[in-house]
Order: sequence, then C-alpha cells, then structure tokens
Amino acid sequence: MLVAVVGPSGAGKDTLMGLARARLEGDARFRFVQRSITRPAEAGGEAHRALSVAAFDAERAAGAFALWWGAHGLFYGIPRDIEADLAARRVVVANLSRGTLAEAAGRYPLRVLNITAPLAVLAARLAARGRETAEDIAARLAREAALPPGLDVATVSNDATPEDGAARVVAELSRAAADARRS
Repeated sequence: MLVAVVGPSGAGKDTLMGLARARLEGDARFRFVQRSITRPAEAGGEAHRALSVAAFDAERAAGAFALWWGAHGLFYGIPRDIEADLAARRVVVANLSRGTLAEAAGRYPLRVLNITAPLAVLAARLAARGRETAEDIAARLAREAALPPGLDVATVSNDATPEDGAARVVAELSRAAADARRS
C-alpha cells in the first residue's frame, strides 16, 4: 500500500515523519521514500535527491518515476522502484502533492495520511519561519485545498508534542501495514 503523506504548510509533516521513520527503522514492513527534487541539496528542507531540471527531465523521459509533479517552480518525483515494494505488500510512505492523489489512487492501493494542526498553530508555525508576511500566511491558510473525494484518508492532528504526533503516525502506519497484509 502506498501511504501518501499530505497536509498544510506548518502542520509538522517533516518532523512527525522523521520521528516515525526513526521509530520504525529496521521494520521491513515499511519503506520511507526519498523524493527527487529539482532543488539543490544545500537549500534546506527535507533530505532529498537533488537533480537539475535537465537530469529530472531525462529520468522522467526514461520512466524512472512512478509519480511526478511540478509545484512552486520545482519538480518532484517518486522512484518507480516503489512498485517492487508494493508487490511485496510493503507500506511505501511518501510525501506527495494533493494534486497527484487521484493519479496515485488510480495506479496503486492508496491510503492518504493527512497531517494537520489547528489553524492558530499553523499560523504561528508559519510566522516563526519568517519567510512570509502575515497577509501571505492568512492567504495560504485560506486557500487550503480539499482532498479529492472517495479516497481512504486517515487524519493525524499534530496538536500536542512531536512525540505524541509521531506515535499517532506510527499507529496509522501500523494499521496500513496490517491492511496491506490482508489484501
């Protein structure tokens, strides 16, 4: 099963997924996917496989990506080799764009892990980053995109400590692993 991690900016997706990954390290039921992104490795943010646009285009043309999309002036890709993990009934965990969810659901067994937080918490976290004005933050929060209908969605609210949120994520991933084994 592919577990697509989504959620608004400031929800703490990277923090919770990093903690969950550490807790599940060595558990063969799971694969946490590193995305390929046309962003330099030293640019910060998530650990990713940095590619130039030309290299990304070449890999995309060669069929190296199971899913790919563009957002915020960058290209993102998930490696095609996840298909071997899915065939082995492993849970493949990947941070995806909401815009790819319908395509992903049409190609793979999919569960969406929607990580969120209360609006006030999101606004405070975005403000603490110092990258956007208060008006930009308000606009970002107002345009929060809905998920496509008909998807299997599990929601985790990151409204307590990171350790509590990570425990909730691990519980949802463990449910996904049990469901993948039954299918």
